[in-house]
Amino acid sequence: MAFFSKLKDRLFKSSSKLEAGLDAIVEEGASETPKQEGTLDAPPVHPPYTDPTPEPTAEPAPEPVPAAVPTPEPAQTKAETPADEAPTKPRGGLLGRLMGRSSESEPRRVLDDDMLEQLEELLIASDMGVDTALRVTSNMAEGRLGKRLSSREIKELLAKEIAQVMEHVAKPLPIYAKRPQVVLVVGVNGSGKTTTIGKLASQFKASGKNVVIAAGDTFRAAAVEQLQVWGDRAGVPVLTAPEGSDPASLAFDAMTRAEEEGADLLMIDTAGRLQNRADLMEELAKIVRVIRKKDESAPHNTLLVLDATTGQNALSQVETFQKLADVSGLVMTKLDGTAKGGVLVALADKFGLPIHAIGVGEQIEDLDAFDPEEFAAALTGLDTGSDKG
Repeated sequence: MAFFSKLKDRLFKSSSKLEAGLDAIVEEGASETPKQEGTLDAPPVHPPYTDPTPEPTAEPAPEPVPAAVPTPEPAQTKAETPADEAPTKPRGGLLGRLMGRSSESEPRRVLDDDMLEQLEELLIASDMGVDTALRVTSNMAEGRLGKRLSSREIKELLAKEIAQVMEHVAKPLPIYAKRPQVVLVVGVNGSGKTTTIGKLASQFKASGKNVVIAAGDTFRAAAVEQLQVWGDRAGVPVLTAPEGSDPASLAFDAMTRAEEEGADLLMIDTAGRLQNRADLMEELAKIVRVIRKKDESAPHNTLLVLDATTGQNALSQVETFQKLADVSGLVMTKLDGTAKGGVLVALADKFGLPIHAIGVGEQIEDLDAFDPEEFAAALTGLDTGSDKG
């Protein structure tokens, strides 16, 4: 699937970071080849340490020495025996993998408490959050503690658990019989609201829907111009008002126009609002009150657009906008510009709000429906084979 290929290649330059972290965890603690009965212990990977002043304890019995090898001088210790004269022994750890243990195709590590702690730290660093990271790793480890796992097996297990956390939130934007269906789009400054509206409107228009856009960010001329470009490209009318006009008044007029034209969807842009600005948040609440004078059930969808690069700040944004605008669904943008896409897992786990779409670029095809399995595979760096074409 083409979008999955973009998701993995461009989404997180991150995927590579999390993937590399998972590989490193296995490499670092990969277990030694299991010792077979009757064989000698494998030599340590680090140089052996010989105490220059050994205590006068009883010396161990000398090891058998092949006839072809001369008996070492009394001052020479076992640790000083030349490597080429030592008996052949199975090699373990990283040294063994580098020096010819070719029979094993990939390193493996025992899943224990230390490894789980490393996995938790790695997921937390990807902005998944402490509670979610603990839940994911705990579920992954259930029934598997003590087993030796390869890097790919760990990725598969993590991807499965992440997908299960998110599968119940992967829902497309619902389309209702009510006309016009009012879609209010909210978010903070720079989250990508305007671009998201343009892409969604263009996609709905291409699917046969009659769409109207209201440029409710009346304080920023660039936002209006951007919507007009998208409207011209998609053949969708964009309703505007003079700069600085009351956004609530524009929303009311746009509803009247959409009703008259029999539009299926009215998408209303809003100014970017910082959740700590009480005046701007009150203005948003005013837009909602005015819309409901025309239709008590409106807005029928309130989409919160989140910028993935904000990381854990996205959680506080959801909490604030839920209180003011009754958020019904999420769109996550800019996943191509962050190494911390795990915040989307934390959002799904904490709020359970539908995730309608995710974005990985500026083109119209770079916004697509959210797929939890593809997202989880991209996040962990797992190659599922579905990114071809």
